[in-house]
Amino acid sequence: MRIALDAMGGDYAPGPNILGALEAVELNPGLEVLLVGDRVRLEAELVRTGPLPAAVRIVESDGWVGMDEKPTTALREKPNCSIARCWQLMAQGLADAVVSAGHTGAVVASGLRTRLFLKGVKRPGIAVRLPTLKGSCILVDVGANPEARPEHLAQYALMGFVYAQKMLGVASPRVGLMNIGSEEGKGTDLYRETHALLQQSVIRQHYVGNVEGRDVYHGDTDVIVCEGFVGNVILKVSEGMAEFLLKTVGRTLLKQLSTERDLAQGTLDQLTDQFHYRESGGAPLLGIDGVCIICHGSSDHRSIRNALRMATEMSSHHINAQITELLGSPV
Repeated sequence: MRIALDAMGGDYAPGPNILGALEAVELNPGLEVLLVGDRVRLEAELVRTGPLPAAVRIVESDGWVGMDEKPTTALREKPNCSIARCWQLMAQGLADAVVSAGHTGAVVASGLRTRLFLKGVKRPGIAVRLPTLKGSCILVDVGANPEARPEHLAQYALMGFVYAQKMLGVASPRVGLMNIGSEEGKGTDLYRETHALLQQSVIRQHYVGNVEGRDVYHGDTDVIVCEGFVGNVILKVSEGMAEFLLKTVGRTLLKQLSTERDLAQGTLDQLTDQFHYRESGGAPLLGIDGVCIICHGSSDHRSIRNALRMATEMSSHHINAQITELLGSPV
């Protein structure tokens, strides 16, 4: 397994990316990581981390996409920037996966430019794993395609179905469509038409219909489908609300304790770590002929390490083969 890591991607790059790569290859024998980025910057960082092992090597790129840049403009002006080179390496068969904590729009746009899609996939979608009262669910798309069409959402449902089977271990995933109400006929044309497509799709027996925002964390669905704009809002609101609740509830609880304050603080810290994005590492871009993991912009070395692990797991579960087979199945 060889992974192209966008070494210049992220708020704190390249330090955490290098450390994450070093930890990943140490924990995963047989894994190779290509650090794609500015050689001068990377070698300067290596003065602190030490020399690279044989399983990690540098692949030079020409610049990178900053978080404040417009993706299409940046990629046009810097065609060999770090994230573009990562995708080029995978398209050339020199890497099996791409991992980046850089500009999400640039990661997706660069992937779209390569047209490295699975057979039958019209648009890829980003899937995130969210905790629920009964385990986890997959939300897709959370930002790759903010102007989706019904056929895109229907394909997200199929891809999310396979992902939930393979990565969550759910034998028969229940699929729901995010909407403003659970009743038949709710929502815009996009969601009404998608609803009709899913009722006739190959996974129609697993389709539970429309679900509302308050249902996301109940755990009654294993896959929830929506357009990228809506999904991104759900994700960001969820992150903010989780942080708010943990901090406010934690402070209130700790004020009421005396003898067991340290124990309660440790429990809260464990809970925070359990649901932190660094534990999952990143979110896969489903529908790619290969593997692409998109990490949080503020990822630390542990997040990068876990994203590299996720990429190897996705590859070993042969998710793409299952998605291709399902997309080609007769209705």
